[in-house]
This record gives sequence, C-alpha cells and structure tokens, in this order.
Amino acid sequence: MATLTRQRQAEGPLRPPRDLGEVCGLFAGLLSDVERKNCWSLAEHCGYRRPDAMQRLLRSARWDADAVRDDLRDLVVERLGHPDGVLIVDETGFLKKGEHSAGVQRQYSGTAGRIENSQTGVFLAYASGRGRALIDRRLYLPEESWCDDGPRRAAAGIPEQATFATKPHLARDMVAVVLDAGIPARWVTGDEVYGQDPALRAESEAHGTGYVLTVSCATCVHVNDGRTPVRADTASATLPESAWQTRSAGAGAKGPRAYRWAWIALDGNGSHRQLLVRRNAATGERAFYLCSTPQPTPLSTLVRIAGVRWSIEECFQTVKGQVGLDHYQVRHFTSWHRHITLAMVAFSVLAFLVAEATTTPTGPGCLPIDLTTNEIRHLVNALILDQPCSPAQLLHWSIWRRTHQGRARHSHYQRRHTT
Repeated sequence: MATLTRQRQAEGPLRPPRDLGEVCGLFAGLLSDVERKNCWSLAEHCGYRRPDAMQRLLRSARWDADAVRDDLRDLVVERLGHPDGVLIVDETGFLKKGEHSAGVQRQYSGTAGRIENSQTGVFLAYASGRGRALIDRRLYLPEESWCDDGPRRAAAGIPEQATFATKPHLARDMVAVVLDAGIPARWVTGDEVYGQDPALRAESEAHGTGYVLTVSCATCVHVNDGRTPVRADTASATLPESAWQTRSAGAGAKGPRAYRWAWIALDGNGSHRQLLVRRNAATGERAFYLCSTPQPTPLSTLVRIAGVRWSIEECFQTVKGQVGLDHYQVRHFTSWHRHITLAMVAFSVLAFLVAEATTTPTGPGCLPIDLTTNEIRHLVNALILDQPCSPAQLLHWSIWRRTHQGRARHSHYQRRHTT
C-alpha cells in the first residue's frame, strides 16, 4: 500500500485519504464474492453511487503501477522466495468485443482455443516449494494494427516508449529485469512459444540460471558431442527402451502426473545441455524440452522443473476466477496495467495465506485437503469482510468441505492405482 501513496515528483501531491479509501475498497471488492469485478460492480460493492471513483483510480489517479509491481515482487520473494525458485513465462488472452481497447485485435487466444477478438498479456510467475504468484506483466501490442497506427495509439494512451516487441521478447525483458535484481531463481521454464527463442535461452545462461523450455519436435539439436545436427524427434526415435524412466512431474487433481522420460546429452565440450523427452505411456505422444544447467543435474530435477511450468496455468485460472483478472472494462493502456497489477496483488494475498496454512490430521484416508485460494477467499469474506454466521460454524463448514474433497482425492488416487 505504501507505494500507492507515492508518486513521481513532477505529478504533484495525492489526496491520501481519498485514494487509500478507494484502494482499500477496490481490494475488498476483488477479494469479495462479487460476480463481475469491473468498475461498476466494485463501486457498487463499496457503497459508491457511481463508478467514477474506481475509474479515476485506474485511469487518472497519480500512482505508479510499475512501482507497485516492484513492491509486489519483493514481497513475493520475502514470503515465497527460495534459492531453488523457478521463473515461469506464459501468456493468457482477454476476450473483448470492441476495437478500441489497447492491443486488441483478432488473434489466436489460448483462452478461447481459437482466433478471437482479444488482448494478450505476457506474464512472469515465481514458484517455489512455498507457493507461487504472478510477479510481472506486459501487454502485447500487435505491430501493424497498433504500433504503427499513431492516432489509434494516442486514443488508447499508449506511450511513445512502448514499441513493438514479440511475446518472447517481452518475456525475455521480464526475466532479465528479475535476474538483474538478484531475485533467488535457479530456473526458467516456459512453453514452446518461449522455448523456441534462442535469445531467452542465452539470457538465462548469461545469468548462470538453468532452464527447461518446451520446444517443437522439429527443433535442431546437436548430438554425438555436438558433431551431428538432427531433429529432436529423430534423436529420440533411436533411444532404446532401457533409456526411459517413469517419473512424476508433480501431483495432479487425480494423482501423480506420471510419464516416461529420457534425456540426451547435447553439444559436447563439457556443456550441461540436454534434450529432455516426455512420452505418454498410453498414447506414445512425445514432448520435447531443451535444458541447460550450470552444473550436472539429475533427471528427476529436470522432470520436476518441467512439471512446475503448469503452475502458471493454475495461477491464471485462479486469478481470473477468484479476483477478476479478466473482468475489467477499460480501454486505456495505463488502466489495463493498473487493473492487472492490483489483481495480481490481491491474488498474492491469497497465495501468502495458503502458504502459511497448515492441515491438522484427522485420520488416514480422509484428511482435509490443504486450504486452497478459493477456501481462503471464502473465509476472508466471511470472517473479515462479512459475517453472516458465527466463526465456529464457518470453520466447521470449511473443515467439512475440505474433508469431503480429501476423501474424493483419496478415491481418485485409489482408482488410478487399480487401473
């Protein structure tokens, strides 16, 4: 909150009581059970008669969203940081109906699974054994429809310094900023969009940071001590069955995500680069990862990092569903970054509470699952923001729900082991 009361010297003073009241009201709204968390519904939730206060906070109030993002990053490291931390890059889409929102155009959206009118945000997440949270964001601006259209840029408030950059370039910039800041992160991971970017891999290696990045089957790798160039799928086709090991890439909703894994040394000259291959035991489908480590690393570690990449998808699902990351109705470049940043902060509050929560054993086979962000948000609303019934009854229902979910998970695990 401290950053929200600071501003650039040239912009003049704020009115702290008013601004802090609006900020606190907005956070309460983001954490609330309000169905749609846009300026209209958040203002109504706060008791305002008009949405002007929330719109002003996102558009014209004098505060620096990037400074808040930096404070959030430092807080995430303080609460969740670990020397073995992982930086995860990925993008998510925001479906839109009009054509005036900054960066919007018809483009492929993974959120919709097809070409849709949408905006695309590139995000950086931090994950460790203590939890995970989003720590940076960039709005992707298409080159021809936005970056080269001066009047359209001006109408959407896009600053001159915001020039065209590919999604991997945006991800590379975020990773470089975080690593230059000394954030404890030993790994970088991402999907094929980012794994195919040699500059991102070079950036990680330049900082002495390992990576496990998804690449396509057609990626050229160098085997036989770097002497033989070959496609990734061709290289893996020659692996004997003895080269494959069954490993879990982490716990899933219905049990461990177990696959068959193999790796191939690359480049030679003492480098620690590998091609990691994942094979679905049932279908035979394969996925490929380029890996680099500052020192020799076991297969189990590379498999674990490959599995950590999926946690950013879980972050997107949670931050959209719980705190309204995609509920905004703003067009301005500044407003987009402000809403996204504040939603990331609200999500981090839930992530910190989840990290600090513990589960008390009540019996084998039917333990309550750990507190989830959804359950934490429900309790925050019931115990702090609203109190429709007694705390004892609320806690009773929390334990009952989680115990029921624990039984369901136990049943899923047993069924999976018997098939």
